[in-house]
Amino acid sequence: MARRNAFYSFHYIPDNWRAAQVRNMGVLEGNQPASDNDWEKVKQSGNSAIKNWIDAQLRGRSCTVVLIGSGTAGRPWINYEIEKSWADGKGVVGIYIHGLQNREGRQSVKGSNPFRGLIADGVLLSATVKAYDPPFASSQYVYGHIKNNLATWVEEAIAIRQKH
Repeated sequence: MARRNAFYSFHYIPDNWRAAQVRNMGVLEGNQPASDNDWEKVKQSGNSAIKNWIDAQLRGRSCTVVLIGSGTAGRPWINYEIEKSWADGKGVVGIYIHGLQNREGRQSVKGSNPFRGLIADGVLLSATVKAYDPPFASSQYVYGHIKNNLATWVEEAIAIRQKH
């Protein structure tokens, strides 16, 4: 099975360290993260520039992987990434990453499901899109669980999207 090209959606400030762990597993081809300076330039250019940047990042991706941290749910740009991905026919899957350690070696609290209440193309995403929560307390085991299952979860997400 060829590696899929994925877009990673996450709340940057608290979760970039955790997101980098998932991105660097090498299971999927992924978008390159924006540097702090690049993202600040995009943000300063306004909402249409942010939408254009996100749209460009989504091009050529087969799936959006939403890395769910403590504050991911309800963020406007994450909602946009999810809804745009679904509207464009991409698979969408969520993975809770609160069990991974940050750069200080700390885990986080589990956040809410970011798909709750979102409707895209008439589909209630919380009833359709899966969000996986690794069943381990140890960051090392959480990491291993994500690494061992990520490709399967992405394939499943793509198959689910093709049915809807």
